[in-house]
Amino acid sequence: MDEQSRKSMAVRGRWAVAAMFFINGFITGSWAPQIPVLLVRLEISRFTLGLLILLFGAGAVVAMSWCGYLIARHGSRIVLSRFAVAASFGLLLVALAPNLILAALTMIAFGGLIGAMDVAMNTNAVVVERRLARAIMSSSHGFWSLGGFVGGGLGGLGIQTFGHLAHSIIVTAVAFAGVMLANRHLISEGQPGGTARPRFSLPRNPLIYLIGVMALFSMTPEGAVLDWAALYLQQELGADLATASLAFAAFSGVMACMRFAGDAVRNRFGAVTTLRISAFIAATGMLGAGLAAAPWMAIACFAFCGIGIANMVPIAFSAAGNQHGISSGVGMSVVTTMGYSGILVAPSAIGFVAEHVGFSPVFIGLSGLLVIVFLMAGRVRRADFSATPPAE
Repeated sequence: MDEQSRKSMAVRGRWAVAAMFFINGFITGSWAPQIPVLLVRLEISRFTLGLLILLFGAGAVVAMSWCGYLIARHGSRIVLSRFAVAASFGLLLVALAPNLILAALTMIAFGGLIGAMDVAMNTNAVVVERRLARAIMSSSHGFWSLGGFVGGGLGGLGIQTFGHLAHSIIVTAVAFAGVMLANRHLISEGQPGGTARPRFSLPRNPLIYLIGVMALFSMTPEGAVLDWAALYLQQELGADLATASLAFAAFSGVMACMRFAGDAVRNRFGAVTTLRISAFIAATGMLGAGLAAAPWMAIACFAFCGIGIANMVPIAFSAAGNQHGISSGVGMSVVTTMGYSGILVAPSAIGFVAEHVGFSPVFIGLSGLLVIVFLMAGRVRRADFSATPPAE
């Protein structure tokens, strides 16, 4: 195969993995408007619903932790294509669950499929970056945000018009069709793992865990804004509900836009400089939100924080997938598991702390986590990919 053909294949692979990010976000976003329906349909309490959502997160974290082994053995293309097909039916399984026990089981499966697909698509994005010798991770995460926006935005209207089951069938059909089209153009990293079968084991390189800590410290503030920013504006800054809801909207909207711009910035200045500047901006915004004296000030600061946080996690993921001596899948599995704990687990602890000291000190404290990422930015030099893949 000549150079032009390889380049063309890599470009198609870039858009194929972007489609996978969009589909994953679309399915996840479509789940959000189904949550109130599940509460009424199963006649459960909010506490029980919270436990079901926690099972979704637990399923995702467990799947992320061992998906790297599958990728090391079979390659990211095969693992991504198969989990993406299965994940297309995840929402439908939850919508069909007739009772609490089956709902709990389907939530674990749904979270596991989404989590495994997440690790595999991030790993495949690293493969594409090496083939193209340029960053695509930030814009890939931008497609995830776009998919979540479309799924969440149209989901409520779809449920109201067609009902929750018909909505889940439509989501499944759209996701499955998109996955089948994208599967044809996904690229692989070559023969994974050589002839020896890899054994499941944790990496010995401590650097991968430091990158995982950076991902955790980057995603914990994101989870805090998602779950608690509106309540902070209402209870401590006196905002009404409509104004309070603008906090996460401004944060996520700016973050999505910056993710599409992030690859160009990173290609120009490099991963370390981009991460360092991003962490400084994010820490400044989070600190300002914690010190804000009025709702509009907090909203503006959360938006400013979103500018910085947007590209921190994509850079950490690229660094995880390019470490020497560790397969891309295993490195990505460790970092995604640690990072997503910041969204799936940390908000519960944040709520407990805020109940005793208030939200303002919490957001001020979270800015300290972002300062630590700023100081650790030099650890992501491997995110400036090379055409040579890390050792398997």
